[in-house]
Amino acid sequence: MSHPVYIPIEKNFTQTQVEMKDFLKAKNSISIGIPKESFYHENRVGLVPHSVHNLVARGHQVLVESGAGEKSNFSDHNYSEAGAQICYSRDQVFEANVILKVSPPSLEELGLFKTNQLLISPLQLPVIEPEYIQTLRQKRVTSLAMEYMQAEDNSFPLVRVMSEIAGLAVIHTAAELLTNTNKGRGVLLGGVSGVPPAKVLILGAGVVAQFATRAALALGASVRIFDDEIHKLTRIQSRVGIPLYTSSLNPVSLLQQLVSADVVIGAIHSKIGRTPIVVSEEMVLQMKPGSVIIDVSIDQGGCFETSQLTTHEQPTRVVHGVIHYGVPNIASKVSRTASIAISNIMTPILQRAGDAGSIEEILYQYRGLRNGIYTYKGCLTNEYLSRRFGIKYTNLELLLTSII
Repeated sequence: MSHPVYIPIEKNFTQTQVEMKDFLKAKNSISIGIPKESFYHENRVGLVPHSVHNLVARGHQVLVESGAGEKSNFSDHNYSEAGAQICYSRDQVFEANVILKVSPPSLEELGLFKTNQLLISPLQLPVIEPEYIQTLRQKRVTSLAMEYMQAEDNSFPLVRVMSEIAGLAVIHTAAELLTNTNKGRGVLLGGVSGVPPAKVLILGAGVVAQFATRAALALGASVRIFDDEIHKLTRIQSRVGIPLYTSSLNPVSLLQQLVSADVVIGAIHSKIGRTPIVVSEEMVLQMKPGSVIIDVSIDQGGCFETSQLTTHEQPTRVVHGVIHYGVPNIASKVSRTASIAISNIMTPILQRAGDAGSIEEILYQYRGLRNGIYTYKGCLTNEYLSRRFGIKYTNLELLLTSII
């Protein structure tokens, strides 16, 4: 019988010990402020703890307002362990070089900004007022709209990932709104044996449409997709992998489908300004009572004439007998998933800013980031906002060329 062999273990050995990676320090240290969100029942947060750890290890400072991550189930302790400085005063957070938010700052928050700070947040055109723009100009804040940032392939990375989430979420929302408890038509989205499924119309053939189509088909719904860009219709057919009803956005065909639709999802994205209205009030009047409109485009103004902003607390309103859902931050319903997705996109951008040595340098290097800038050192650089509010427009390319 063999005797057991004992292997000596070092006294200092700990199986759970995690080695800290030795990150290359950034050329220039920046401070990043993460305020607690309070706008439109926002549940997301701009940076999650693992991204904070990454940035702090590179020599940056991250200031997190106490409770900023609670609604996404990230505690102050999680952030503190990652190296963030927990702030119990909002004023302290707004001392940072960069303020990162997942909803536009309120006018009260704008009063806390300092000269030459960088604001990174969504723009959300329906809620922007002239006072908002003028305050940013007076304080010489450089403002970067998340939803207009472009990657090197000209895609919109933040819009894409939020669209993936929204596309899946809207189908679950539509299924619930169709029920009697929500004053819907009492229709099951997928139908059952002997009963036809609900009819879902999707306006736009982008990422939201792709993921919404997959979710709707998985539940057994009948799907029809409209878009004026035929290559997008071809692409979504290919990616979904089955034949679909597709059409260009001509009013005659659209109205024919609207009058019998149970759910209509607006998923049209504008690259520069307001989303065009493709469904008029007269068209909505002809829809079935109890049918559902979900306007995912509402953060860019909406593509239904009858759409208005709503909140997660009061998400719907009934117009001409049709249930309207106009929540701009749909992804906030699954805030932890959405926060991680946002953080994954913003962290490399913040790293580049530190590595480049200044915000101006990174804007000069990356054309896609310049596309998201709408105010720069006291100047309004977004042509659409200039026309909308009658404020002087200045070309950002000329400003950067004159400074660098």
